[in-house]
Amino acid sequence: MIDTLGVYGGTFSPPHCGHYHAAEAFIRAINPDRLLIIPTYIPPHKTETDGVTAADRLNMCRIAFSGLSGAVVSDMEIRRGGKSYTSDTLRALAGTARRIAMLVGTDMMLTLDTWHEPETVFGLADLYCVRREDDPQLLEQIQAKNEQYFKAYGRRVHLLTAPPLEATSTEIRKTLEKGEPGELLDPRVLAYIRERGLYAGE
Repeated sequence: MIDTLGVYGGTFSPPHCGHYHAAEAFIRAINPDRLLIIPTYIPPHKTETDGVTAADRLNMCRIAFSGLSGAVVSDMEIRRGGKSYTSDTLRALAGTARRIAMLVGTDMMLTLDTWHEPETVFGLADLYCVRREDDPQLLEQIQAKNEQYFKAYGRRVHLLTAPPLEATSTEIRKTLEKGEPGELLDPRVLAYIRERGLYAGE
């Protein structure tokens, strides 16, 4: 059994430099023995599809995070199939480490109470959120939500800061659809996208 296991899940469609920098900030904060990067199979909170397969997202993650020391890209949710519920993933990982710490983005942090079995998520992992936006109003929302979580689950989400991110995955997909360069992508990920014809639009 290892001491600290980090978990960073997401759709990663595509994985970009913001994801990489968030993972770096997370590693600095928790100093894990291992960081699992876990692409979802079917994200329960998203209904739209961009036509990119789980296998492609997995391969892009392996490329994007290959230079991050201690990080391992896991296909556990893809192998499990169905909707990728975080509570199921944490149950599967329980017992493999004395402590599990999980990283979420700001948008996810604000909706944790709508997740499948949020009490299980809070109970099995210490939660961390990377806040890139320098927005006082957003910070107030985060702090208010944290107090709600403490009342409901007895736990708060730890806040980390990372360099500002110029675009989201959604915005990056739109630029790729227009044939514009993906400046926030690892060049090797961009090469994979071009080779496979991903995010090419209609």
